[in-house]
Amino acid sequence: MKDPQQWQEHRAFGALDWASQTHCVVVVDQTGKVIEDFQIEHSALGWKKFREKLQSYGSIPFGIETSQGAAVEQLLEAGMTVYPLNPKSAQAYRERKAPSGVKDDQLDAWSFADALRVDGHGWKALKPEEPLIKELRLLCRDEVSLIEQRTAFIQQLRAMPWQNIIPRLWRPLRIGRVSRPGCF
Repeated sequence: MKDPQQWQEHRAFGALDWASQTHCVVVVDQTGKVIEDFQIEHSALGWKKFREKLQSYGSIPFGIETSQGAAVEQLLEAGMTVYPLNPKSAQAYRERKAPSGVKDDQLDAWSFADALRVDGHGWKALKPEEPLIKELRLLCRDEVSLIEQRTAFIQQLRAMPWQNIIPRLWRPLRIGRVSRPGCF
C-alpha cells in the first residue's frame, strides 16, 4: 500500500476502457478534472496516437478492467504503470458515477481514472512480463488460433455432402491412349 499523500503527487491518472476495435482513454488531473478524453483504434497507428497524446505526462498510473491482453501490453510498453480493476470493483465505480447503470465506454474510462485517483494508492500495479514469458504467451496465442482454424476446417469438411462426392472419387479411371508431344 502506498502513502495516500505521495499518491496525490502524481500529475495525472488515466484509464482505458478497452474493446476489440476501439479504446476510450480518459486522463484526469489531481483534482479529478478531465484533461484528456479521446478514442484510439486497436491498431499500430492507434497506439502511436496514444503515445503521442500522453507523451507530455510521462509514466502515469493507468487503470484498465483486465490484467492481461494486448491493451495491457501496449500500456506497459508505453511506460504506464498499469493497475487492473476487478470487474466487480469496476461495476461499483461505474455505478458511483452513473447510478442508472448506463454502460458507456467514455463514462467507464472516466470512472476508472477517477477511482484510480481516489483509491489507487491501495491497488497493486502489474509488473511487466519477462521477454521469454511474453514470447511464450504469443506462441500460445498462435497455437490457439491454429487450433481454432483447424476446428473450423474440420467442421466445414463434416458439413460437406460426401454421399455425392465419394462415388465420383471411386469410379474407375478410364485409361485411354495418351499422346505425347512429338509422338505419332
